Amino acid sequence: MNKTFDRYSSLIYMIIGVFFILESRGISESAYGSNVGSDIFPTILGAFLILLSLRLFYETFQYVDQDKGKETLDYKRFLIILTSAVAYALFIESLGFILTTFLFLLISFQVMDRKNLIKSIILSACFSGGVYYLFVEVLEGSLPGFPIWF
Repeated sequence: MNKTFDRYSSLIYMIIGVFFILESRGISESAYGSNVGSDIFPTILGAFLILLSLRLFYETFQYVDQDKGKETLDYKRFLIILTSAVAYALFIESLGFILTTFLFLLISFQVMDRKNLIKSIILSACFSGGVYYLFVEVLEGSLPGFPIWF
């Protein structure tokens, strides 16, 4: 952990969170066929981002100075997750929320820990299905479920 990097990144995350909240105010409050407005989730996301950035900023004051050894950055993992996030954003409309979220989470979990494939599959499936059910059935929102050809 790098104290300086974490402090600056927490401030950047806080600015992004404020930006999310301010920009979500410009989104219409309700969507056709949905009781949950389009502005709800960006507002909640912005609030969580602000809270987490405040927590990160607070934790930087509790860091213990360690010897300044050279850290090796894992660019391969970063690029794999970044590429899968971009692919997720590109294919969510055509492939649907459940399938793209499942694949994104599975790839991300496997990049982090290759040992537990079955656990990764179960967690990815439960999370993507659970969030879809919660948003569509409980909150009566609308998400692209499965692709038409599925």
